[in-house]
Amino acid sequence: MALQAITIPPASGQPPRGTVVILHGWGASAKDVWSLASLVNLPDFQLVFPDAPFSHPYSAGGKMWYDFPNHFNFQSTSEFRTRKDLSTSRQLLIDLLKELATTTGVPLSHTVLGGFSQGGAMTLDVGLGLPLAGLMVLSGYLHAPIVPPQAAIPPVLMIHGKQDSVVPLAAAQQALASLRSLGADVRYQEFDMGHEIQPIVLKLIQSFVEELLPNNK
Repeated sequence: MALQAITIPPASGQPPRGTVVILHGWGASAKDVWSLASLVNLPDFQLVFPDAPFSHPYSAGGKMWYDFPNHFNFQSTSEFRTRKDLSTSRQLLIDLLKELATTTGVPLSHTVLGGFSQGGAMTLDVGLGLPLAGLMVLSGYLHAPIVPPQAAIPPVLMIHGKQDSVVPLAAAQQALASLRSLGADVRYQEFDMGHEIQPIVLKLIQSFVEELLPNNK
């Protein structure tokens, strides 16, 4: 079993300067976040949009990284880490990232992992344990407390809407506090928006990626 993904090569036609992997949220799919590709000006980068491995129970064509238990409140709990569906998605995502590094020649140190909502939670779950260039958490949360990694934590971009009615702002603030307690470099911003990705967020994604992986030609 392997994750299926939509891959967009660099628009420049040159070898990729880096890889940007974006994970969709609960009930969405790779096609939903793939539509953002044309709105982010990163012509020197390979963009990868994986599909989560599990079908969504209520959305035709939708996918999920794991299902939510009843009364889930987006406050991280230790027992959540060992859920079977989460463990499966975690390993498949790790496998995908390592395979990309092998097949494209772009190392993990030149790969940025990001995600929206549940995809943001998966970004923190997987990304803190890999030597990535950076992490982007959009309207995300921690589904389990952070296990302090042995290596340095990559820079993290976190963005959340003050009016988010899906993932409470408090969940983002909890994740922020946990990351900063471990000494992480977190660029955190709140905007007057709901559970969404507005144009200002896309600009921040672009500038974050370009800052982490500058063009040294």
